[in-house]
Amino acid sequence: MRKLPVTALRPGQIFTEPVYIQDNNLFVPAGIPVKKKDIDRLIKWGIDTVLTDGVAVSDAPSGTKDTLDTKSTPKGTEAKQNTSISLISLPSVMDNAPSYRTYTDLINKLGALFQNITDGLSVESRSIDGIAGRLLQAVREHRDQIVGYILGGEVANYPLAKSSVNTAILSTLIAMELRMPNHKILQVTTGALLHDIGMLKLPKDIVEKKGGLSETELSRIQAHPLYAYKMICKELLYPEEVGVIALQHHERWDGEGYPRRLAGEAIDLGARIVSVADAFEAMVCEKPYRNSMIGYQAMKNLLSDNARRFDPEVLKAFIKTMGIYPIGSIVLLNTGAIARVIEGHSDAPLRPKIRILVDEFGNAFNNDDGEIINLLQEKSMFIARAIDPKELTRGHE
Repeated sequence: MRKLPVTALRPGQIFTEPVYIQDNNLFVPAGIPVKKKDIDRLIKWGIDTVLTDGVAVSDAPSGTKDTLDTKSTPKGTEAKQNTSISLISLPSVMDNAPSYRTYTDLINKLGALFQNITDGLSVESRSIDGIAGRLLQAVREHRDQIVGYILGGEVANYPLAKSSVNTAILSTLIAMELRMPNHKILQVTTGALLHDIGMLKLPKDIVEKKGGLSETELSRIQAHPLYAYKMICKELLYPEEVGVIALQHHERWDGEGYPRRLAGEAIDLGARIVSVADAFEAMVCEKPYRNSMIGYQAMKNLLSDNARRFDPEVLKAFIKTMGIYPIGSIVLLNTGAIARVIEGHSDAPLRPKIRILVDEFGNAFNNDDGEIINLLQEKSMFIARAIDPKELTRGHE
């Protein structure tokens, strides 16, 4: 495999064979055009060369989809892919696994507490402490399964509680990756669970409005961190360290956030962590006013932030712990098989461990008993693109 200087790449180039970053991490599949953003990212990461057995044969015409675009399909796999998708319904993660029961129970318990607050009933902080403790334990004991439920779980009740639990799971992982002390991790977990509690003070028709918000409505939405801070510190009697996470989670690294337009390290670290986790959760989970986004595209959006909204070090920790294809993502392989990501590799984010859902011959494994493949070891296989899970059930609608 020959080395190719990054400086020799140009937007729109198409190669006859896949192009890899160091350690066989896929940069662009064969037949898919290179995009300027991807070249810029290599330069930003300090990568000088890429590897390929192929040659650049042509430039993509204007308007061609970019690297690993969600509509791009490797040559020779289109027929297999279409057949496979029409045959499968996604293997459900809603099983009797203890980790999934814990996940749904956390959401239901937090949802019940939020409902009590909405109804004006008294809520004690020890009830929230119990949820935070169980969540932290679940992340430590069942990390991959718990993270997978964020993309694959189906919990219809308590949407705010589900969003808060998901954000707390992700925030906890980031805090662990940053090697924070245990008591600080617990504070981050608790702050993440409560970061949007101020939304309970807002009219439901504003929170769930599908159209644009008026200036008055936007001002009310932007007041929710202040409401949350007061509720956390004055009503639930948590220390300042927990309240400030909720107060500042909408501040931006570049100083353009709210409510106080803080910038950089003036923003509490816990709030910077929750900001990243909350943004990812909002992109991948369906809301009344917005469709969900696949995990890979959400990761690409975060990677393109360029120190505007997020602390670059916090974002780096999140990418390292989650991977470019987050656990639970559905992906199409170069063989034409379809798989679900079940485990990531922090040192090789493009080559996770996967479980086959539909093999290259169109055989579906509906009981989630397909072969497990570690792409770090199977060098001949790579992810061609991420798939929206909705595609997998399209043939049954």
